[in-house]
Amino acid sequence: MPITQSDVLYTAAATAENGRDGRVATDDGRLDVVVNPPKEMGGSGAGTNPEQLFAAGYSACFQGALGVVARQEGVDVSGSTVTAKVGIGRNEDGFGIIVEISANIPGVSAEAGRELVEKAHQVCPYSKATRGNITVTLV
Repeated sequence: MPITQSDVLYTAAATAENGRDGRVATDDGRLDVVVNPPKEMGGSGAGTNPEQLFAAGYSACFQGALGVVARQEGVDVSGSTVTAKVGIGRNEDGFGIIVEISANIPGVSAEAGRELVEKAHQVCPYSKATRGNITVTLV
């Protein structure tokens, strides 16, 4: 269910200059980075790129969701990590992205870990935002 403006607790704002080959910065100055297309896409690869920024945000958000679900289930996931791999490629509309989420949860069986990851995927705001729009594979 979508939230309304009155439900918003925090809003992040970032401004890009020159698109994928320029600079992006947040309004509070905490993030200010040069962005360049990766070499694989004909760019210099000198800076970061939107896919790396999306992967960073998605992995952090998913890790948070994993922690929430684990606490609800009474499972200790300390020491766990979540990696998001974001791929970009051509599709019928021009370009599209695909995501692979993998979690390493020490001390938790593979089956229990899979269940936690699937539950985290249901509550993670990034997962909710992308559901039905892009392919997200859970590993």
